[in-house]
Amino acid sequence: MKFARRVFLLAAIYGVLALLPMYFREAVVARDQPPAITHPEYYYGFIGVALAWQLAFLLLWRDPLRHRPLMLPATLEKVAFGGAMLVLYLQQRLSPLMLAAGAMDLLFATLFVLAWWRTRGMTPWAP
Repeated sequence: MKFARRVFLLAAIYGVLALLPMYFREAVVARDQPPAITHPEYYYGFIGVALAWQLAFLLLWRDPLRHRPLMLPATLEKVAFGGAMLVLYLQQRLSPLMLAAGAMDLLFATLFVLAWWRTRGMTPWAP
């Protein structure tokens, strides 16, 4: 259970540190990664949804056994972004920097599955 707690706490901290500054960097992103953001609702919507998942990771950190079923959708959240980044990179439509962000999510997806696997058979009431 310690492993699962560490994984989800690390994921939440990394996620908040990576996502929260994006709320204040729309102009920088538009300048450094043209073209400019033409649909800010997608940009800010992505950040908001991703930050909401960080709260789910904190729930998993606090009590991984109680919230164990949430580990699988959490994994899907990581695979959805990481997989999309990999495909876009292979199509030469993505920068290496964004590929690295996607690779981090795929790493976390792997760790989430491992945490799910390692907590199998445990109950919230087990010592």
